This record gives sequence, C-alpha cells and structure tokens, in this order.
Amino acid sequence: MRLYPRFLLLFAAVFLGRSIPCQAAGAASAKPNVLLIIVDDLNDWVSPLGGHPLAKTPYLDALARRGTTFLNGHAQAPLCNPSRTSFLMGLRPSTTGVHGLAPSIRTLAEWRDRPSIPQFFHQNGYRTLSVGKVWHAIPAATRANEFDLMGAAGGVGVRPPAKLIGPTPGGNNPLMDWGTFPHRDEDKGDWKVADWACEQLATAAADKPLFLSVGFALPHVPCYVTQKWMDLYPDDDRVLPPIRPAERSTTPQFSWFLHWSLPEPRLSWLQEHKQWRNLARSYLASISFVDSQIGRVLDALEKSGRRDNTIVVLAGDHGYHIGEKEISGKNTLWERSTRVPFFFAGPGVGAGGRVNRPAELLDIYPTLAALAGLSAPAGLEGISLAPQLKDPMAPRERPAITTHNQGNHAVRSERWRYIHYADGTEELYDLVADPHEWNNLAAQPKSAAVLAEHRKWLPKVDVPAAPGSANRVLTYNPATKALTWEGKAFKANDPVPDR
Repeated sequence: MRLYPRFLLLFAAVFLGRSIPCQAAGAASAKPNVLLIIVDDLNDWVSPLGGHPLAKTPYLDALARRGTTFLNGHAQAPLCNPSRTSFLMGLRPSTTGVHGLAPSIRTLAEWRDRPSIPQFFHQNGYRTLSVGKVWHAIPAATRANEFDLMGAAGGVGVRPPAKLIGPTPGGNNPLMDWGTFPHRDEDKGDWKVADWACEQLATAAADKPLFLSVGFALPHVPCYVTQKWMDLYPDDDRVLPPIRPAERSTTPQFSWFLHWSLPEPRLSWLQEHKQWRNLARSYLASISFVDSQIGRVLDALEKSGRRDNTIVVLAGDHGYHIGEKEISGKNTLWERSTRVPFFFAGPGVGAGGRVNRPAELLDIYPTLAALAGLSAPAGLEGISLAPQLKDPMAPRERPAITTHNQGNHAVRSERWRYIHYADGTEELYDLVADPHEWNNLAAQPKSAAVLAEHRKWLPKVDVPAAPGSANRVLTYNPATKALTWEGKAFKANDPVPDR
C-alpha cells in the first residue's frame, strides 16, 4: 500500500495531456453511433474483472462504472482469426470451419455474401470506419463493402534492433519477445491507431450515424513497452499468476496436442531461462499502456459531443496464459484462454452493472442490432444481451461455448467449465471451489449429472476445417486415432515433446 501514491503520481505523469484535442462535430444523429474496440490477446487480468491484483487499468475501470461488465464473458475460439470471424459474422467456428489463422471467411463460397457487423451497419445507413486490427485478415475487395474509410493497420510499431530475450523454441519466432528498450509511446502502432480514431471522432460529419471499429495490438506479443509502463509493476514474484506444480497431470493427454508445436514457450522454458517474471511484468505493462490508448479514444468520444448517443463495446478477442497450465499463449479451452474483458456502455445500457451470467462474443452482433433498433439478419447464432444490460440478474438461456478445432469444445456455465476433446476425453472444473482449474472432476461418479447437463450444449453442427486452413489446425480421425497437425501425422497416444 505504501507504493500506491507513487503509482498515482506515475499515472498522472503518463496520462496528463495525452489526448489530442477533439472538438464537437455537430449534433448527434437520431440513430445511435457505435464504437467497437477490440484488443488483441487481452485476457481477464484487467482490474474490473479482478483477474490480477496488481493490474492498473483506470480507463477500463471508468468504462465499467458507466456501463455494464460481463464477468463471465468468453470468446468462441482461443485464436485471432476464428474468434474475430465468429463475432463479426455472428457464426460459430463449428459452423463455418474457420479454426486456424486462415482462411478468410470471404474466400468460402457459402459465407462470401453474408453481412458482417460493419457491413450490416453500412447497409443500414451508417458511415463505417475502421482502424487497426479488427478482422484478422480480409481481402481488399471486401473492405470497400464494409468500410467507407480505413486507417492504419496498426501493429507493433517501433522494434528493438534485435530480440530482447534471445532465441526461443519453436523456430525462434520473432513475435516471441517482450520487455523494454529506449523508444517513445508515440512511435507504437497502437498510439497511431488511437490518433486516427480520435481524429475521426473530431472531424466526421454528423449527417450519418458512425460505426467506428478500433483494433489495438497490445498486449499481443511482442510485448514491448517504454520504461514508465514497466515501472508501474514491481520486479518481483508478485506479478506471477498462481500455479500448482505439474497441474496438467490430471488433464487428458489430448489437451497437450492443442498446444503442441507452437511458438509460445512453455513454463519450463520460461523458468529455466528466467523469463517468466519478465513476461508477466511486460504483459501487465502492455495492458496498462493499451488502457491509456483506449482512454484517449474514449476522451475523444466525450469531446466530440457524441458520447451520450454512442454504444460502446469493448472486448478482448481471447485470453492468454502466462504460465498457468504450464504454458504461455492461447490455443486452449481453459478459463485463462477463453475468458475476456467484455463491456457495453451507452444508450440502453445500465451503469455499474456486473453480470455473472455466461456471455459470448458471438452475442455482440444481435445485441448491437437490438440497441440500434435494427432487425438483425436471420441465422445469427448469438443471443442479444439487451436483457442483462438492463437487469444483470435477467435469465440467460444457455452457457458460453468455445471451440478449438473440430471436436474440441468448452462449455462454461455460471459455476462449471466442461471440456470435451475430439477423442472423447473430458475435463470438469468447479470454478467456484476451484477457480484455477486444478482439480479435474470428470472421472468422479458424483459428477455424472453435471456432465450430462453440460454435454447437451456441445455444438450439434461441427464441420471440419474449411478449405484453405493453415497452421494451428488439428484434425483427428476417431476410427484410426490418427492426428494431423500442419500436415504431420501421429497417433493420439504418442508422447508429446516438452519444450
């Protein structure tokens, strides 16, 4: 607690004068504007969710106070492309077959002409703008049908001359890097993304309602931060998440295959090379930096005169492990990989609401349509969250479901996480009694009723990986028990190498 005044001074120094001037752009449209903010790899460590006791996210705290926070919100896939494809199109990965970093859904004939969220608003008279990473990848020809104007792609921005942490397993991927080096916040990709969004809020004409989507890259690796952000967090083990030695010993071996042959280092490597604390600290510092950029955009919205008539949605596209379950990275069906910050604010949204009901990013599409007074397209697989935005205790008809390649699904209810793997193995965790998912209850006879209740929510439609799927796609043949990963074939009982 003695450090708290120091943190306040640091935040005052960091945030003071950072917002660029944004003047009111005219009277607000009768239709509500929409500001959709997506943050790459942002897990549930942010302070409104209480995920990490040291996390400092004052702008997210302020957004939570003026809107509604979904405390049990989950992505439909623990990887960028399938997650973003899912919530932007309103369809599950198990429906489209988009499970990997490719393909773009617009290359698939069945879905080529189906309107995405921005296209839907474009068709309903909105001026649609986008900056940074919103889609993971979208063909240039499609962009003109979705957006009137697009800004910079964002990304990492300035980089150090060489990797800060040295070679890493899995091919020494350049993304696997973190830490601080001499550079300016203004030279980062996320700063430029916020600049562009702020400028549009200041200057866009008021003849049409706005749909502005903003995608921030951090805390996605490489987690590069300037020293002032690193200084917000102590250089000691308080930054580390709680773990239990060999905590995957009770999980099915199939769980390892979903995280096999990936560039993200495992906990054993992080510990051996004394990088675990550095990664955790850099990730936390990156969260605080991107929170400041979110704050710049929200301040610009306020100064534009549009705030009271703008629906704000903010979410992470999926979570990220920092040593939990003995790994770093995403690509799992556990809580740390699927639970995300998920906020709504603006007209039709209660202030200070905190919802424990399960919610899915898939629900963004029908919720925005409902709040804007528009008829949503047929066939959306999400459910409008409008009832919970008015009353946090309003009932919810189903749990949240996450899919990671065909046959692998997690079902998250208010109390339980159930995981079903393609080979039929299972996990079950009581998240009230066991929030770290250390005790797999699936094999216990007393779990039979809970298992049966959650199994019924497994997707009835579960298509194979779509044509053109690239890396990070795993296929399993139940008849032969053969697995294929990036074209490499092996058996489900083969030993998984530990990096």
